[in-house]
Amino acid sequence: MQARVQIPTPLRSFTAGASSVTVEDCATVHEALGQLTTRFPDVRRHLFSDGGELRHFVNVYVNEDNIRDLDGPSTSMTAGDTLTIVPSIAGGAR
Repeated sequence: MQARVQIPTPLRSFTAGASSVTVEDCATVHEALGQLTTRFPDVRRHLFSDGGELRHFVNVYVNEDNIRDLDGPSTSMTAGDTLTIVPSIAGGAR
């Protein structure tokens, strides 16, 4: 089974500029993100806390669904799914 992980622009410097990465044989979001961070270790600190939890300011979608509304990192994935990482952006005008 193949799935695709969409890499947001702020993290592409940690994935050698790749805008998407193909992952194989991932039954869950956790496994897919594990493959991503194994292949690109510098991405890990941007996605996960020191305790290994997905950071609160990072949203992850399987296709159109936020995993926080599903089973979190245990959310199942099937062939052809697209995993989209959306980090929150803070700051701006006062």
